[in-house]
Amino acid sequence: SPQRLASLAATAREETWQSRQQLQAQRQEMARLQEELSRARQDGERWASALQRAQRDALEREATRGAEQARQQELIRDMKERLLELLREKDALWQKTEGIDTPMPSPGPHDPGLCARCHKDFRLLSRRYSCSRLCQGKVCHTCSVDMGKHGRCCLICYQQRHPQAT
Repeated sequence: SPQRLASLAATAREETWQSRQQLQAQRQEMARLQEELSRARQDGERWASALQRAQRDALEREATRGAEQARQQELIRDMKERLLELLREKDALWQKTEGIDTPMPSPGPHDPGLCARCHKDFRLLSRRYSCSRLCQGKVCHTCSVDMGKHGRCCLICYQQRHPQAT
């Protein structure tokens, strides 16, 4: 029957139109997803680049910090060497001036109120240290060397214990 054929043709046209609409909607959805994927890839590349920069910066900061520590250790070593030089100079000058007569007679080094090395009078501002090494004498800050946790010792005992410092 012609009516039935017309009805089937109309139904087929309607189904075809709906299929085309679905296909078009799916193509639009696929285009949107591809665009999102492209943006996600770009974001991933940006994040990877930022991560590489951050890692490179961290390595550079670490290298700079290491170089600074090395410079500080070298400065400390140089300062220690200079301190030993100054102590040797001070000792040499003290030995040169030891025989010079002073206008005021000074008591002997056995006096507990005087430094055993330079005979300086211990007062409120000049502290007295007991040599923690061989001689056990009382010495002032200037005539002693800091031995860290072992206390202080006089320069003569220090030089006897550390002959490379002389």
